[in-house]
Amino acid sequence: MARIEQKVRDLVDEDAEMEAVVRTVLDRADDGEVKWVDVREDLSSGQWGRLIETGILIDGDAGFRLADIEATRDAIENGAAVSTSTDGDDEGTSWSKWDKGAALVTVALFAGYSWAPMRNVIGNAMNVFLGPLTTVLPFYAVVMILAVVTGLYSTILQANLMDAEMMGEYQEKMQAIQEKRKKAKERGDDEALDRIQDEQMEAMGDQMGMFKEQFRPMVWIMFLTIPVFLWMYWGVGIGGNSEAVFELQNIVLPMVGERAWTEGVLGPIQVWIVWYFLCSMGFTQIIRKGLNIDISPTGS
Repeated sequence: MARIEQKVRDLVDEDAEMEAVVRTVLDRADDGEVKWVDVREDLSSGQWGRLIETGILIDGDAGFRLADIEATRDAIENGAAVSTSTDGDDEGTSWSKWDKGAALVTVALFAGYSWAPMRNVIGNAMNVFLGPLTTVLPFYAVVMILAVVTGLYSTILQANLMDAEMMGEYQEKMQAIQEKRKKAKERGDDEALDRIQDEQMEAMGDQMGMFKEQFRPMVWIMFLTIPVFLWMYWGVGIGGNSEAVFELQNIVLPMVGERAWTEGVLGPIQVWIVWYFLCSMGFTQIIRKGLNIDISPTGS
């Protein structure tokens, strides 16, 4: 319903005459069905075509029908279209105080990578929970467990905090603008090109909204994951004058062979982080398949 409301509002915003066109179609529609012969005296063929092009009218049994008659009526009568702007009052893209607080803490946690006192505090605190695992399992298995846990909550956070439908609407809107621009160029309609240019400028705000939608779950993922990384960082002895806290045996990596945990594999990237990411990528895909979670944008 929200998509049709937005499409009607966008159409009317682009061309004020389309409000009367939509009202005419609503008046002439019989149970949502309407034929060209019923409205051709009041509509131009171009206006009729725009209703079909935007998806407000779709194929019906005997002609065309309104994709959502109630949503169309609400958009015209009540102005209830769902906006995709990124203003602070937009519930879909605004961050709560908890989101902002998590972002601030996350930024502060980054200091632990270079500041030993913070790294030691976080490492010792995390070791209360994770230390017992290192006494019963080899370190590579502990890292595998952490990869599973972080992959699980990362997938759940992305599925619940990122509005895939809204992102799909952003993409659809940008694609629709590109299509309209292409058609306007083909027919040499300079007036339409000017309107589309204005629409593109307004859509820049939608791009920021999409970025905020994508970044919001990442803040929470980093908020939970950075302490885990700092514990591994602390445990394997990364940083100046640092020593490994755990007894670490060398690990055998695919296509690389036996390596020490702090040895470089891909340039400066060390074994411990390569092993974590290999486990994380593999288990995350299994988790998404197992839970049937798809975080890709969904269109109409």
